[in-house]
Amino acid sequence: MTPRTGRHTPVAAVLFDRDGTLVEDVPYNGDPALVRPLPGARRAVELLRGAGVATGVVSNQSGIGRGLLTETDVRRVNDRANTLLGGLNTWVYCPHTPEADCPCRKPRPGLVIEAARRLGVPPSECVVIGDIASDIQAAHAAGARGVLVPNAATLPGEVESAPSTAPDLLTAVRRILAETRGDRPLAETRGDRP
Repeated sequence: MTPRTGRHTPVAAVLFDRDGTLVEDVPYNGDPALVRPLPGARRAVELLRGAGVATGVVSNQSGIGRGLLTETDVRRVNDRANTLLGGLNTWVYCPHTPEADCPCRKPRPGLVIEAARRLGVPPSECVVIGDIASDIQAAHAAGARGVLVPNAATLPGEVESAPSTAPDLLTAVRRILAETRGDRPLAETRGDRP
């Protein structure tokens, strides 16, 4: 844990994982009708927008590389999620399979770096919120910070190794916003596990 210093840490953007973080995880979903926002997701995006914090999505979509989805399918699902969530500033996804070893696929940093570039902010002023270790590892590799919001798919070891966790998405966003005001450092949230 980092001791409280009294100074705020700038957060210019919050980048979300899509499936299992913002919307229900439907494996290889290519159907916009199946998109269901998770509880608190729309409100979390609204709070960030109201505070002037940019938002984005960084998502592995290996179904494209596996031949299970098309780029058009992913864009249609993203568009539906974007509408239901009230609009995020950028959506970036990796179409490759894990075997492709590309630099954009989480846990590598490419998606986070690209989203930050599109938003015009340094990665060091981004926080990535996700539900599995690769989301947090991608944040770290890009020089950003990560917050794990565990769900049924999150492994116990991923929770234990995460530098920061929150019991739900809305709590994670409220803590980030409090940190930007200097109320409480993000690192102190590690002990508040569900």
